[in-house]
Amino acid sequence: MTDVATGEREGLVGRAADLLGGSGTFKRRLTTTLDAHEAILSGFSGKALVRLSENVALIRRADAFEKALGLSLRTFQRHKKDGTARKLSQEQSGRAWKFAEILEKATDVFGSRAEAERFLERPAIGLDQRRPIDLLATPAGVELVETHLERIKYGVYA
Repeated sequence: MTDVATGEREGLVGRAADLLGGSGTFKRRLTTTLDAHEAILSGFSGKALVRLSENVALIRRADAFEKALGLSLRTFQRHKKDGTARKLSQEQSGRAWKFAEILEKATDVFGSRAEAERFLERPAIGLDQRRPIDLLATPAGVELVETHLERIKYGVYA
């Protein structure tokens, strides 16, 4: 892998970590994919979802929250209200990470967070008229969205 590609990936990791609260959420700065892996294995603090919901307007909608993170918005709000800082499971941490990572990739492709969020909400021709946010519920769907973003980035639509 080239240094440029490594630098891009590490920048993406830092931006995804920042969406989840950065140093206020993680014990150490996440700069590599291996750092992210270790944090996911440990389970993110519940603060990660609080910060994600504060940083991303789209995720405040119940349907988007549940599809992207596998946790109902109501359950999240109940835990937040109770003040519990319960750790997320590895699966929940992984889904939160993947959502943040995809949002940052889409931001790179479309040039702004607002456009990236719109991309996630709109049906896409390259995804058989499905909304990317709806596909994030499964690993296969996540792969489809990531591939679609790569195709858009390089101008390959067919």
